[in-house]
Amino acid sequence: MKNMRLTVCIGIMCGWLAAGMLHAGTRPDHVRPVEEDGSRLWLPVIRPVEGAEVEITYKGKVSPTIAIAIAELKNAWKGDPVLLEKKKTGRGDGFAITSSEHQVRILSSTETGLLYGAYSLLRMQAAGQLTVPLSVTEQPAYDLRILNHWDNPDGTVERGYAGRSLWNWEELPGTLSPRYEAYARANASVGINGTVLNNVNASPQVLTTGSLEKVKALADVFRPYGIKVYLSVNFASPIRLGKLDTADPLDKEVIGWWKQKVKEIYAMIPDFGGFLVKANSEGQPGPCDFGRTHAEGANMLADALKPYGGIVMWRAFVYSPTDSDRAKQAYLEFMPLDGQFRENVIVQIKNGPIDFQPREPYSPLFTAMKQTPMMVEFQITQEYLGFSNHLAYLAPLWEEFFGEVRPDRLKAAAGVANIGTDVNWCGHHFAQANWYAFGRLAWNPLLTSDRIADEWLQQTFTSQSAFVCPVKAMMLQSREAVVDYMMPLGLHHQFAWGHHYGPEPWCSVPGARPDWLPSYYHRADKEGIGFDRSSKGSNAVSQYPDSLRLIYNDKTTCPEVYLLWFHHVPWQYRMKSGRTLWGELCHAYDRGVRQVRGFQEIWDSVEPFVDARRFREVQSKLKIQMRDAVWWKDACLLYFQTFSGMPIPAGIERPVHELEDMKRFRLEISNYECPESGFNK
Repeated sequence: MKNMRLTVCIGIMCGWLAAGMLHAGTRPDHVRPVEEDGSRLWLPVIRPVEGAEVEITYKGKVSPTIAIAIAELKNAWKGDPVLLEKKKTGRGDGFAITSSEHQVRILSSTETGLLYGAYSLLRMQAAGQLTVPLSVTEQPAYDLRILNHWDNPDGTVERGYAGRSLWNWEELPGTLSPRYEAYARANASVGINGTVLNNVNASPQVLTTGSLEKVKALADVFRPYGIKVYLSVNFASPIRLGKLDTADPLDKEVIGWWKQKVKEIYAMIPDFGGFLVKANSEGQPGPCDFGRTHAEGANMLADALKPYGGIVMWRAFVYSPTDSDRAKQAYLEFMPLDGQFRENVIVQIKNGPIDFQPREPYSPLFTAMKQTPMMVEFQITQEYLGFSNHLAYLAPLWEEFFGEVRPDRLKAAAGVANIGTDVNWCGHHFAQANWYAFGRLAWNPLLTSDRIADEWLQQTFTSQSAFVCPVKAMMLQSREAVVDYMMPLGLHHQFAWGHHYGPEPWCSVPGARPDWLPSYYHRADKEGIGFDRSSKGSNAVSQYPDSLRLIYNDKTTCPEVYLLWFHHVPWQYRMKSGRTLWGELCHAYDRGVRQVRGFQEIWDSVEPFVDARRFREVQSKLKIQMRDAVWWKDACLLYFQTFSGMPIPAGIERPVHELEDMKRFRLEISNYECPESGFNK
């Protein structure tokens, strides 16, 4: 029903275009907006207060947090006087907003809750959601709503496509960039209350005293905004920093080293949040190196942190060379440990069982582990979705996840950040919406993608419906378009070697592990295509509840969006549309290309409502996305056609590239760059 609703919306919008109701000649009542560079994000511009200002009252000592709430309201609130009041309103940082004649009251048990209430009031004002009288009560679904930064000490950002690291380690702690407070303000405005400052592939150097002094400087900036700092730690730090002979989590010297280091951290940063750990995955050290389990490693760190209220977030992203299906590995390693973790350990699990693909079924650990606190890890940065070149609004992906995994199964939510030193923070102006959406869904996972897009657009651009309606529809369709022109029907991991930008389904690297190569996942041959994870194949379906296992196990009942994820399907297999599988693949790739071309038309149509700079920069990105979509379509269809031997159906746009030319092409970029384009560069 959701897809049908979006299709109808797009259809209406296309009708407007055809009727000439949204062409460049349609001018709004006012002049074109003043040029912006995107640095404001979705927040009101901070302006000097002139003349009479709105009355904001707080009865009590004005702390730095309360001072921020008052300043934000004075800066942007246009309504009646506001009373901020500390009062029991529920758990944690929840808040209530009420109004009576000539007064608005924001109530919360905590000062941070009052700040969240202030931002909520301003958001409702900007998005046209104010009602009379006001009666709003909100409680965060999760106490921990955390950004994970994959930032390195040298200023690079792994899988970062928006410039260099926001943290200038060379200048800290003496010099504080104004961007640090702007970052904290943006996070607080959507309820994000934690940040892991460094890469999960962690350098032990982050725990040196000199580095911790830099971390303290950032923590001091973030604290008034209700944000705690966390660190990713290298499990071998006792060896690398402490000069011990081992990092065995049961060794007394190792235990003592970690306890002393934690004591040092909390002496500097009393509200330090805790550790994030990537262990025994992709070459990172961990407890398994010493014959210990993930639980024994996590529990040792948890015991060191517990006296101070700290937590351990232990990642379940593990895979190693094995004959087993990679999609099964996290389950196989962690299910035997269910119930063995300390209460201040949270197992952090990627939303899908492989690795942040444009579409995956949920990781079966979420429904299998019954006795272990879990948190979901989403990827906000677009490692597998065209970097910051492609418009891919990810709220529908996360909404899809929460439709499969009940939010109350989780204790927290984390998102891998897409933030860097680019002036617009995220590389693509519309990538800001994913930062915003993560915060909103981490606060309330029952929010719809539609509402979040509506809020973001009205705060970031304009509230005029002639702009909001078509652009919102474009956003809501964008992730599905990416799936279509990259990997429809459950195909996955067909990316170029190393950097993951662009298609390379034929990739073959001497000496590479099979599960690093696309052919491991698509398994195309003369008979068909897809990974057989049914009971007759790898039996990954057995990791899901019986209700889903039975559905996924039979290709006639398996949802077609996951068909090639769970089944190796004959090319001539008849799909629900009546087309063959090959014909359905061709139509899906073609549909994705046509959708992106439609996005260009939509964006051109709303030019009068957007300032010149942001309009031009988004338009340029859409051109890149269009070229890349064609590249993906041609590469995949021409390559898979060598197996199917079937013609591309009539009505499908003909390929514009030659397969052999695409095979010879090599896009040389690092993990930290965003190319201007792909094959057509």
